[in-house]
Amino acid sequence: MFFKKNLSNINQLKAGSFLSFFQMTLGSFIVLFYTPVMIRELGKSEYGLYNTIASTISMLSVLNLGLSSGYIRFYTRYRQKEDYDSIYRLNGLFIIIFTTIGCIAFLCGLFLSRNLELVFSSGLTPAEYSKARILLLLMSVNLAITFPMSAFTSIISAHEKYVILKLLEIINNIFGPFITLPLLLMGFDSVAMVLVSLFTAIFTDIIYIFYVFCFLSQKFYFKGFKKSIFKSLFSYTIFIAINLIIDQINWNIDKLLLGRFKGTAEVAVYSAGYTLYSYYQLISVSISGVFTPRIHKLVAETHHNSTNMKKLLTDLFIKVGRIQFLILGLASTGILFFGKIFITKYWAGNEYDNAYFVTLLLVFPASITLVQNLGIEIQRAQNLHHFRSYVYLAMALINLILSIFLCQKYGAVGSAFGTAVSLIVANGFIMNIYYHKKCNLDIITFWKNLIHMSKGLIFPVISGVFIIYFFKMTSITRFLCGIVLYTSCYCTSVWFLSMNNDEKKLITRPLKHIIRRF
Repeated sequence: MFFKKNLSNINQLKAGSFLSFFQMTLGSFIVLFYTPVMIRELGKSEYGLYNTIASTISMLSVLNLGLSSGYIRFYTRYRQKEDYDSIYRLNGLFIIIFTTIGCIAFLCGLFLSRNLELVFSSGLTPAEYSKARILLLLMSVNLAITFPMSAFTSIISAHEKYVILKLLEIINNIFGPFITLPLLLMGFDSVAMVLVSLFTAIFTDIIYIFYVFCFLSQKFYFKGFKKSIFKSLFSYTIFIAINLIIDQINWNIDKLLLGRFKGTAEVAVYSAGYTLYSYYQLISVSISGVFTPRIHKLVAETHHNSTNMKKLLTDLFIKVGRIQFLILGLASTGILFFGKIFITKYWAGNEYDNAYFVTLLLVFPASITLVQNLGIEIQRAQNLHHFRSYVYLAMALINLILSIFLCQKYGAVGSAFGTAVSLIVANGFIMNIYYHKKCNLDIITFWKNLIHMSKGLIFPVISGVFIIYFFKMTSITRFLCGIVLYTSCYCTSVWFLSMNNDEKKLITRPLKHIIRRF
């Protein structure tokens, strides 16, 4: 029984990882084909308005307080003790907490929709204010529903049932654009987009609820809560909540500042660059996200042996980091060489040329933390995430101060530069020292691995420069051929100069299995 259960979890992990890559690929196609249509049909001002309001409502997502991670932590403890009554009380407690948060989020959204002038002052026109209130109200309803549903997704994630989670995320990715696209072509605007997102979310939420009750056979007890759990839960999640607030400042405040000082057109430029960055970031998150329960379990099992814990955590950290480096290396250098042509000629249009520089300023500094994304959950599992909160708070303040001044003078590029500086200081230097000193991670060995792998990038970078300057990409066919040629150079180079035998087996084993089947 133990073997079958663990085999099932391993299969879920592999399937979840595969579906994550499929979701990532699907997201890339959506960026390629759906986003340009959306930008063209909405127009620069309304596209900027839509992203401005989305960023505003996103600020309310901090009310989550990091409780989803808290659920997994306490579930792991109770599951080890086979204390099912405590698990069911935990389920009930989280439903109550998240439903309360959902109501608060809706009231906050309602207040903001009636008082948007407090946020944007004269940055929006009267017509934009009118539409912004409708968008904000609809997004508030969506957010209010999302919070109680977080309890169900946390339960599914804690049970390591990644397949259902990823499948429903993929359905969201497909049906949203699939339904929205014809509506945009028929002349509907951003309000229709938000309505489609709302109904799609409700559909997937119903499936989450059904799965938790019917397949996981979970129960919800709404009484008998231990007072100690409230103190333990909130003392653990308070610093995660601070991190969420800081993330919102770092990644959404730029759009709000631009909306206030420069108007929706400049928000549109920043949003186009940020959209490409967000899918770049998704590559890292899709890989590391499936390891969250595994990390908490590993820490719980080895907490009495710090030497063993350090070895196991470092090995996992390096293993995942190397894979992320290989994939992010291709994506980041590809953006460097082909991003400007893609954005201005085939994607958003010539008026979005500054979006290329926004993308570069976000992608390269953020890559430092993205190859180390697993470290965030390692900190949380060891209850060592407090320091990161202080560092990121200072980082957010630096970003905010720089962005206020730079965005008024340099627009979207200035805002992105402020974010880049804060990312390099916090992630490049301070957090790496903390990982090494306090988090049971051998960060020196980690970077030695990545520096050794970097020699595989030399030939692709040279070939990229050669392609850009001598392979004139005057048509979409030549542009795609240039990308294929560069990708081939990259894959060949890292195969021989960067990848170890285990990483090569991740590719050869599935191929051999497919060949044997045919």
